[in-house]
Amino acid sequence: MSAEDRTTDTEVADTEVADTDTKAADAEVAGAKAADGTDDKGSDSELSGDSPARRSGHGLRARVSAVLLAAALIASAGLAGWLYVNQYRPDQETDPAAAKVALDAATSGTIALLSYSPESLDQDFAAAKSRLTGDFLSYYTQFTEQIVTPAAKEKSVKTTASVVRAAVADIEPDTAEVLVFINQTTTSKENPDGAFAASSVKVGLTKVGGAWLIESFDPV
Repeated sequence: MSAEDRTTDTEVADTEVADTDTKAADAEVAGAKAADGTDDKGSDSELSGDSPARRSGHGLRARVSAVLLAAALIASAGLAGWLYVNQYRPDQETDPAAAKVALDAATSGTIALLSYSPESLDQDFAAAKSRLTGDFLSYYTQFTEQIVTPAAKEKSVKTTASVVRAAVADIEPDTAEVLVFINQTTTSKENPDGAFAASSVKVGLTKVGGAWLIESFDPV
């Protein structure tokens, strides 16, 4: 074998060794990437932000946000209901408009109680009793039947009452007190010219079925 041939064989052998070393190095790099979980596909997925773990995290956060929002809405509705029942509604039932309703009930009821005529006793007393409630209703019924009616028929007693002034002393959602100042004129067979009297009473009211009714009637 000539020297030239030996030289060629050596070059070929060196080339084969270099190729073998290069393949081995590539294999080592690939193995390291696989062990670290940092292969090319994994890197691309992480860079794109679309990994399964990240998608799962986004879904969980969305579900948690929806649950929290629903809970907040329920809590808000409950708070609104509580405020209406415990604060707004009582305030509404004791505001100036509600006080005026109670005042009107006390004044009109007082006039009905103290005004009657012998010609219309049954109607007058029935109108008065429709404005009363409780023990006072029972007392008024007994008093008018046993005392007022016989006297009014026998002596032709007629009374007319008017309210001079009235003011709400206290009001709650279902109860109220009204101070009423009254002028009352009474005529009869014995005194046809009439007798005049001024007085004041404290009218106690209670709400029954949404209407103010008189439950007490006390001179002051």
